[in-house]
Amino acid sequence: MLSLHHVSIITSDLRRSLPFYREVFGLVEIPRPHFPIPGAWLACGSLQVHLVVYPEGSFRRNPTIDRNDWHFAFQTADFEAFVEQLTARGFRDDLPQDDPQCMSVFRTGLAGFPQLYLRDPDLNVVEVNAAHQPTIQPLA
Repeated sequence: MLSLHHVSIITSDLRRSLPFYREVFGLVEIPRPHFPIPGAWLACGSLQVHLVVYPEGSFRRNPTIDRNDWHFAFQTADFEAFVEQLTARGFRDDLPQDDPQCMSVFRTGLAGFPQLYLRDPDLNVVEVNAAHQPTIQPLA
């Protein structure tokens, strides 16, 4: 049986992305080995988020939130409090889709739990949801 250890995210500018993940999501920087490529490791509960510097950035060029594109998700026990925290930081769901502080909020939907989506400084889509920890049953 496997379990997820970390998610690695490309950033073109660590000085821009590191504060975003620390301040917006409250992640804490943890020690990282001295790799030849700059980056940072952040604790997220028992998992980790690894920021890896790639000067050319990601392949993403579309500045809109596309929740069907590649993304990863954080889970919160208090969805509305997290929405309020983002709103206090200037994120809003009524901004143009190409605004860096645009977020898309779905309080009900097909997933069965509240979700919101926003982008990091490198246009990576990040979801925050209020999903309950499921009991996973493999498909036949």
